[in-house]
Amino acid sequence: MGHEVSIFGPADSAVRGVRVIGDYISLSAHEDRAGKPLPPGFPAELEARQIADLMQRGGDFDILHLHGSAHASGVCSALGVPTFRTIHWRADEADHVQHFASFPRERIVAISQRQARDVPAASLAGVVLHGMPLDRFAMAERGGDYLAFIGRMTDQKRPDRAIALAKALNMPLRLAGPIDPGNPTYFERVVAPHLSEDIVHVGSLTDEGKRPFLSGAAGLVFPIDWPEPFGLVMIEAMACGVPVIAWNKGSVREVVEDGVTGIIVNSVDEAVRRFDEVRRLDPVVIRETFERRFSSERMALQVVDLYRAALQV
Repeated sequence: MGHEVSIFGPADSAVRGVRVIGDYISLSAHEDRAGKPLPPGFPAELEARQIADLMQRGGDFDILHLHGSAHASGVCSALGVPTFRTIHWRADEADHVQHFASFPRERIVAISQRQARDVPAASLAGVVLHGMPLDRFAMAERGGDYLAFIGRMTDQKRPDRAIALAKALNMPLRLAGPIDPGNPTYFERVVAPHLSEDIVHVGSLTDEGKRPFLSGAAGLVFPIDWPEPFGLVMIEAMACGVPVIAWNKGSVREVVEDGVTGIIVNSVDEAVRRFDEVRRLDPVVIRETFERRFSSERMALQVVDLYRAALQV
């Protein structure tokens, strides 16, 4: 959009068209070099380097926009530069409540109206739904023959509901996503006993892996059981022309248009009853809806409008 952009981050970051401020390498690069697990305190050492860069260079900019840890807020509050924060998690937990109280001048960009409900009105700059480059995913050339699930293997994401739905519909299921380090026994207790030739866990996926995974699916099951602040995987599926079968929680109604890009349900039984509707949804309409509502260009325009409003105060 014609603005000069800099990112405070490790020097091995691969981001086109921006200046990276940081002469240290990323945690993953350090782990590859070491060939063994690093001490638990190692990430904090890299964060300290980033904070030092922010202290030295942060005052050079018109706007600072934070997406990482809370420590950067302490620096930004002393720099006097308009500062925004995007929270990529639920905003009602105790750490965020404390953060809002500690840094009341920080402007929060909520990623859904649902998340915005948990942000103090005085701190809320606005709501900007996520977007993606339109060429990141392409529409599938044919309808799929299995159900897909992408998410952490944990009770918040409820892969067990995806398993129950696949069994009720007598359809194959492909489960993608990591075992949640915060709930490490869930996979073995709840998911693993159901794995078979038809119900397969493929592990974590890169973008390259997600494209064929989603494109081969008849639908993406999004059976969450928590106040999801957005849910990027829903728009990734829509970008492939794949309908979403989503539970009515969190931001789902802001992302999925019931009867257009998917269905919104409250139970496995309801999803079974309405699955014929899923089969009839038009992949072209799903893709067109994604392009209209969830482009990165739309997202950027809305965020820049919030920046301009801050600079006029």
